[in-house]
Amino acid sequence: MDDILIFSKNPEEHRERTKRLMQRLKDHDLFLKPEKCEFDVTEVVFLGMVIRPGYIAMDPIKLAGIADWEPPQTVKGVRAFLGFGNFYRKFIGKYAHVTRPLNDLLQKNRKFEWTPQCQIAFDLLKAKFLSEPILVMPDVDKPFVIEADASKWATGAVLRQKGVDGEWHP
Repeated sequence: MDDILIFSKNPEEHRERTKRLMQRLKDHDLFLKPEKCEFDVTEVVFLGMVIRPGYIAMDPIKLAGIADWEPPQTVKGVRAFLGFGNFYRKFIGKYAHVTRPLNDLLQKNRKFEWTPQCQIAFDLLKAKFLSEPILVMPDVDKPFVIEADASKWATGAVLRQKGVDGEWHP
């Protein structure tokens, strides 16, 4: 078994949850490798995300090559770029709308033609990734805003809440 995360609201709750987990592992004869464990940390990189108290961010190591990513020359290259983008789509507002020109290149029986609209979409998506957007953990005591958008090609919605930085975050 790999990757057990314990989320807690405060240190006391964390200690209690950790004790319960350790007891359950012991009850089922499961063991941990101490060298692979981290306890009482406030930040963890997990599945390509950096999880911190109050928010989730994209892993900067995964984003390192974005600035130098050249425009794709083939359908395979577009698929690779969109595959990367798809993983982090929840961080990017209007993702489906932004990527439409690139997704159009993936249609069967379509000649590959990198148009100005493709370049704009590619550059905009790179810029959005490099702006290091974050997802804020919801606070039920604060107001939410629902942003909805639709076009002929895509429909989307996002729930936003104002962060401590004054910005509205998904």
